[in-house]
Amino acid sequence: MRLPLGQSAAIGRRFIDLGPELTLAVIRTVEAGWPIALARPEVTVHANEVTITECLRDAMRTALVRHRFPWRKTMIIAPGTESRSQPDMTVPDGRTDIPLFLTRVFVRSGEHDPHAILECKRVAAGDATLAREYVVEGIDRFRIGKYAENHRRGFMVGYILAGTPQGVVDGINAYLIGRSRRPETLSSSPIADAQVFWESEHPRTADGRPIAVQHALLVVA
Repeated sequence: MRLPLGQSAAIGRRFIDLGPELTLAVIRTVEAGWPIALARPEVTVHANEVTITECLRDAMRTALVRHRFPWRKTMIIAPGTESRSQPDMTVPDGRTDIPLFLTRVFVRSGEHDPHAILECKRVAAGDATLAREYVVEGIDRFRIGKYAENHRRGFMVGYILAGTPQGVVDGINAYLIGRSRRPETLSSSPIADAQVFWESEHPRTADGRPIAVQHALLVVA
């Protein structure tokens, strides 16, 4: 599988662009893992975000093998860990939910930090507070470079506690539009199931370079 890497640098680091093929591999692994996670009794609308995320991570690992995905031997689904948005920092300034490592990307780029990051949040249709948190504590962490500073793409997972994916998207988009960020609104993903997966693009605050964010909206109830 060819894993394209961009040529532009990000603060002296190799810029990583997974391309549509490997982006889809990440999405498919989330998609295949979710039914496995849902089968666990810990995953309920009353569970906290960390509990659901731990179950999803385990389920994604199981899905790699169960579905015999062609990338199963080159994708490492790692535990959440403290992270640094800049390589010269000595104190971590963030914590990733589900970091992914891709061995072929490492061979080509020598990048030891995660090659894809999944940020996970609880959401619910009609809940403006959770919509705000999804943007401010999720999307904006990619936009400001706290996560995926040298990545072309970021990934988010929304655990839907109530309502439908479309209802959740409407709430997130209403928040963005209300803050004059209409170009950043979520739209259906062109590479995956439009009922579950969405995408958006955001200018980074540091230099305006865009970062594309893939969104998996997964119903818990």
